[in-house]
Amino acid sequence: MNITLQKPFSVSEVGKRFNNEDSIFPGDERVSINNRLFLVCDGVGGSNKGEVASSIACDSIQTYFRTFLDTEKAFDPVFIDKAVRYTEIRFDEYVQKNPSARGMATTLCLLYFAPDGVYLTHAGDSRIYQFRAGEMIFKTEDHSLVNSMIKSGKINPKDADKHPQKNVIYRAIQGSHTPVDVDIVKIIDVMPDDEFFMCTDGVTEVWNDDDLCSVFSADISSEEKINRIKERCRDKARDNYSAYLIPIHEVSEMNVFKQIFLAFMY
Repeated sequence: MNITLQKPFSVSEVGKRFNNEDSIFPGDERVSINNRLFLVCDGVGGSNKGEVASSIACDSIQTYFRTFLDTEKAFDPVFIDKAVRYTEIRFDEYVQKNPSARGMATTLCLLYFAPDGVYLTHAGDSRIYQFRAGEMIFKTEDHSLVNSMIKSGKINPKDADKHPQKNVIYRAIQGSHTPVDVDIVKIIDVMPDDEFFMCTDGVTEVWNDDDLCSVFSADISSEEKINRIKERCRDKARDNYSAYLIPIHEVSEMNVFKQIFLAFMY
C-alpha cells in the first residue's frame, strides 16, 4: 500500500498555562509530505516536569524508529512496543539523574504510515481521529477515569466535560517500573482525501466530536481547518493545545522495492 501525503499541518501552543507541557514530532519547521512518523504527547505532572516527559517521549520514539527500522525483519506491533519500552528506559535514566522529576508521565499518540497500512498507537486521553468527507470513521478510546465511568453507566456522557476528575488518566508513559499497555491499531481502509487528526485534550476540551465533524465536512482546505481549530483553542482553551492534521493525497499498491524503501523512512 503506497500512501502519499498532502502537506501536514500542526499546532502546539501554551494556551492559558505558564508553560507548554505538550510536544509534537516532527516540529513544524521539519514536517513535509515525506514524513511517515507523527507523534503528539501531553506531559503529565506539572511541577514534576511534564514538559520533559513529553519531550523525552517524542525524542526517544523517533530515535528508536530512525535507528532500528532498517535492522528489523518487519514493521509490526512488536516494533512499536519495543520503541515504547526504550522510551520507558530513557525515563528511568532521566529520573535517576534528576530525582525531582520522579512522577513525570506523558500521554502518547503515534501515527506511522507503513507499507502495509497505517499504525495508530495511543495511551491516555490524547486522541487520533480519521475523517472521510467530514465523517468520523475512527477515533481512539480515552484511557481516562471519566471514560471508564461512562462505559460502566455511572455517569452520562453529557456530564463528562464538567466532571471534577475529567483529567485523570490510567495509562501513560512513566518508566519501566510501571510499563504502559498501549493500544495499537492497524488501519488499511485508507482513501485519498482522508484526514488523520491527532490532538491533546487541550483541543478536545473546546472541540467535541460533532464540532470537529462540522470543521472536517466544511469545503475548506486542510490548512484552513487547522487554523479554525487553532482560533477557537486560542480563545477558549485553558490547557496547552497541540494537534497534527495529516491529509492523504493518494493510495495505491506498490512494488516490493518501494515497500522496502518506505520501511526505512520515519
